[in-house]
Amino acid sequence: MLAHNLAGMEDVAAAGIPLDRGLAGYLNAVADAVGIPAEATSFEISDTATAYLGLPHRSRERPARDLMLVWSEGHGWAVAVETAPGEPAAVIAHLASEHVAPAPGVVARFVAEVIAGRGAGSAEPVFPTTTERDQLALHLARYART
Repeated sequence: MLAHNLAGMEDVAAAGIPLDRGLAGYLNAVADAVGIPAEATSFEISDTATAYLGLPHRSRERPARDLMLVWSEGHGWAVAVETAPGEPAAVIAHLASEHVAPAPGVVARFVAEVIAGRGAGSAEPVFPTTTERDQLALHLARYART
């Protein structure tokens, strides 16, 4: 059974953990695995759930620009070059994964490979198996901090 809160986020009655708490915990676990402070992260849940992690690395192609790790519930993880507002995203690589929210260690290995220039990931977006929002909340519930 699902219950919607005022922000439109779904709670999974079986887990008792709202999507925002699970996503916050997952994002913190990914940040820890990648080796960046939680303060360098943010997320938003609206019509789609998205997340951002600022990386302490520069782009080889654009050395004046920092790299970022971005996530969406429809595409999963990607490493991209930070762009100015209004500029199109400059994605370097997408993580090929069966699940939209793979284990934090998988994400950390992907980031390390991309930063090392070892051609990890895919140049084109990867569309993981579609996960309904209630299933995503249940999957991420294990990362929620109590």
